[in-house]
Amino acid sequence: MPVDPYTGQRHQMVEGQIRSRGIRNERVLAAVEKVPRHIFVPADMLGMAYDDRPLPIGDGQTISQPYIVALMTELLDPHIGDRVLEIGAGSGYQAAILAELASEVITIERIPAVAAQARRNLAAAGCRKVEVVLGDGTLGYPPKAPYQGILITAGTPEVPPPLTGQLADGGRLVAPVGLHGIQELVRIVREGERMRRDTHGGVVFVPLIGEFGWREEDEQ
Repeated sequence: MPVDPYTGQRHQMVEGQIRSRGIRNERVLAAVEKVPRHIFVPADMLGMAYDDRPLPIGDGQTISQPYIVALMTELLDPHIGDRVLEIGAGSGYQAAILAELASEVITIERIPAVAAQARRNLAAAGCRKVEVVLGDGTLGYPPKAPYQGILITAGTPEVPPPLTGQLADGGRLVAPVGLHGIQELVRIVREGERMRRDTHGGVVFVPLIGEFGWREEDEQ
């Protein structure tokens, strides 16, 4: 079996950037240390794959900072047996992390070239539990609903109603909610017809475009 030259960098990333900032879920830490992040960044950025920063992946999209990926995953807390819906596939990295922890991951991407990139990267990483769907993520994906976890990886003015409607009882939804430029990281837990909501600090994400998000013409 070939030696992964990035193993040490992933370990340093987890210990120096993630555990040191308060992420305590050992399952999440193990998943982040296992998934080869360098596969999910552009070839000309391999040297920055494990840096403490988001990176551009083309088409105006980014791969999130490792700590933010870990934080959102810890808040979602997926388990084996769960079906998880991700809104915004990007390069596929977050979906690959989720797939280490859940039984099935559906990730929706609206940009065809980005969806194709995610499929290639996930295949290269040997990740077989993720389905990449091309479409408007603000509408969710009714064919596989309900979901025990829903993760939105783009900034939304409010949580799209179709997504809360597809959340299973006891399920969790994590999303950056707010204005352009800065959002608040929000977790919603469904308790019957009640949606319990808490917040977890400021974040910055690209905008969520779609029927229940920002309008594409506003981003021109």
